[in-house]
Amino acid sequence: MNDHAPSSGNERTTPAGGSTSTDVVRLDDGHHAGTGGLPARFPDPGLPPHVHRLADADDRAARRAERQVATMFGISMLGTFVFLVAYFAIDASTGFFIPGIGNANLLNVVLGVTMAISLFGIGAGAVHWAKTLMPDEESVEERHPQRSDDASRAQAVDIILGGGEKAQLGRRPILKYSLGGALGLFALPFVLQVAGSLGPTPKHELAETIWDIKPSGDGKPGAPIRLLRDPELTPVKASDVTIGSVFHILPETFKDSTHLLEDKAKAAVLLMRLDPDNFDAGAQGQKALQWGYQGIVAYSKICTHVGCPVGLYEQQTHHLLCPCHQSTYDVTKDCEVIFGPAKRPLPQLKITVDDAGYLVAPEGFHEPVGPSFWER
Repeated sequence: MNDHAPSSGNERTTPAGGSTSTDVVRLDDGHHAGTGGLPARFPDPGLPPHVHRLADADDRAARRAERQVATMFGISMLGTFVFLVAYFAIDASTGFFIPGIGNANLLNVVLGVTMAISLFGIGAGAVHWAKTLMPDEESVEERHPQRSDDASRAQAVDIILGGGEKAQLGRRPILKYSLGGALGLFALPFVLQVAGSLGPTPKHELAETIWDIKPSGDGKPGAPIRLLRDPELTPVKASDVTIGSVFHILPETFKDSTHLLEDKAKAAVLLMRLDPDNFDAGAQGQKALQWGYQGIVAYSKICTHVGCPVGLYEQQTHHLLCPCHQSTYDVTKDCEVIFGPAKRPLPQLKITVDDAGYLVAPEGFHEPVGPSFWER
């Protein structure tokens, strides 16, 4: 005879078909012998009661918080002011020694510290404002269709417009003015760096290269500059340049350069020799021939489109090709652009020979080298 009570469907059964009466849990009516309902480990998931802050109930505490926020914004303005003064007053070459670290640039350190103070003042003030004066009460809202009805949308607009009032901007104008001053001044360092630190205009910068001959000490014109092979930096004789050959050239003044990469980028030249009969009979071809020496011509290596190096010479067509965007220049027509996005010819370098037979440049380029965007 079976002594067990009928199964309720919530009992644990053994694999052999037997049953056990332990761990019986019934959730249909929420009751269990000895428990009196659900265990205490299931708390109410609702929001905790709102705890008012001191500034919510005490107007003196609110005014004190307001002054603290304004003070932080004032610290930000002070940091920005010191940044502006240091930017003009401290020499960029001034340095000082930091024990354990080494030499440091004074201007960079002062600008970095004051900008950090300025940014920290704005951030700390905004956080303190939100923590002490802005509403912090949480609320639960039932999910609704994605698009609200017109009344709810209008109500949302009213809530947004009323945000400034809840943030107490109207009641506490010192916050509004101090925040506006801090944010306004904080933008000035960036404006200064953009307006005052970009250097000369591109046209002026690209118009000067180390091919330009400087006057001698007695005021007379300087000596012509020899052409050197790149990268050997050895002088080139006219007899070394055969028809169809191409040389990458730098000026002899490159040896004394203190800004190697910048000077090389602007002064690089391509040297090649053509049969004088190959030059076009027009004005452009004759000008190229006259500025050369016995068919040897020299042109800037920097493409006039975006500054890529023009290094591909087609011996049969006498074309120079830029590999970046396929701008093509005709050497027989003073490097006139015959294809591609470039808008002007490569600048030609006038060359001749000295008494020893070496190729020299008696003057620099007559126009800026490189990209022609400065013409716009």
